[in-house]
Amino acid sequence: MVGSRTGRPPVQRAPRRPAGRPRSPRDNTLRLLVLRARKAWDRPLTAYYLIFGSSLLITVLGLVMVYSASMITALQLSLPGSFFFRKQFLAASIGTVLLLIAMRVPVKLHRALAYPILAGAVFLMILVQVPGIGMAVNGNQNWISLGGSFQIQPSEFGKLALVLWGADLLARKQDKGMLAQWKHMLVPLVPGTFLLLGLIMLGGDMGTAIILTAILFGLLWLAGAPTRLFGGVLAVAVTIGFILIKTSPNRMSRLACIGATEPGPNDTCWQAVHGIYALASGGLFGSGLGASVEKWGQLPEAHTDFIFAITGEELGLAGTLSVLALFAALGYAGIRVAGRTEDPFVRYAAGGVTTWITAQAVINVGAVLGLLPIAGVPLPLFSYGGSALLPTMFAIGLLIAFARDEPAARAALAMRQPRFGRKRAAVRGSAGAAGPRRWNTMRRRASAARSSGER
Repeated sequence: MVGSRTGRPPVQRAPRRPAGRPRSPRDNTLRLLVLRARKAWDRPLTAYYLIFGSSLLITVLGLVMVYSASMITALQLSLPGSFFFRKQFLAASIGTVLLLIAMRVPVKLHRALAYPILAGAVFLMILVQVPGIGMAVNGNQNWISLGGSFQIQPSEFGKLALVLWGADLLARKQDKGMLAQWKHMLVPLVPGTFLLLGLIMLGGDMGTAIILTAILFGLLWLAGAPTRLFGGVLAVAVTIGFILIKTSPNRMSRLACIGATEPGPNDTCWQAVHGIYALASGGLFGSGLGASVEKWGQLPEAHTDFIFAITGEELGLAGTLSVLALFAALGYAGIRVAGRTEDPFVRYAAGGVTTWITAQAVINVGAVLGLLPIAGVPLPLFSYGGSALLPTMFAIGLLIAFARDEPAARAALAMRQPRFGRKRAAVRGSAGAAGPRRWNTMRRRASAARSSGER
């Protein structure tokens, strides 16, 4: 060939890079770390591990903080110091069973349970208003006594009922191509939600009503509601909320405590101000676990609605940011599950659960920070309260089940299933392996599939 003495084609050399500042080893290291993080982030089981890990850490840390924040309150009530912790631990144990059941139940059965759960929640919320059955706590008539110190708040189960029923309803209408008409998008979803809201507001629980409204907006947003339709429903909800707040002196006083730095006349902003005091005294790393000062009778509801303030006082800014990071990871994983699925029910249910948990966390933390009015809602998975913990853990089980149900996630989990017995022994014998039985990882399975002479 012309131009080559040996007759070989000329070697194609890569074009030279333009002269410039050479990359430092630090830049290469950062670039490699970013690539590795992005690769790990895109793995099929990322959402599964994020949901399971973040919810587990939030629950465990919540148990620790409930024990620390409730000890003084229990002693003041002449109860054992671990009284509230033991009740919360029992609720967490039952919630774990519900979570495991929810993550193993197929999607079809979840859809079948939507209407029985909705009917049960409505029935219990009606019983709350029956004299002699329902009981009032802190001025709200939304509890049913189960005997002794055990109580149940049916409105908490209304959140789960709305998510499952709304997801099943919208999925059925989407399969029939009916969501293009605004009447089918709103009816009966909006009237059914208003029924739940009416039963909740009869007991005066404004905080739970806000969460249900957020779930409704989340479902409508996922269903692709037009902007005018979405804005119309939002305007109606805001108008009703304004009327309910304006006609209640208690709610008006809570609204006036936003950003308060002094307790005010008659100590109307006492709880909000002392929540800020607790956060301010925590510093960067806190005063130490169990060393809170505000929980000694200064901060009301220290182990329920304002447990985030005690966390900031004892664990400092590092502790509160860790809790917020765990909720952010849980919210991101829920959005990822809702965005990657092709099943409309899974998309609506995952989006509804994510809206529920993130909205409730934002409202609780915002109230503690003085940025929002005190709505009286607990921090999900973290605050004391079995009635709130049980449906929330069941909802987490739903997210885990949906994350496991993705095709890529199913394939990855199937590759990690252990095999024991004769079948495993036969595979080891054909591969020439010896030794005790071990877990069948992907690497061992790949090596066992080769012939005995292959390297």
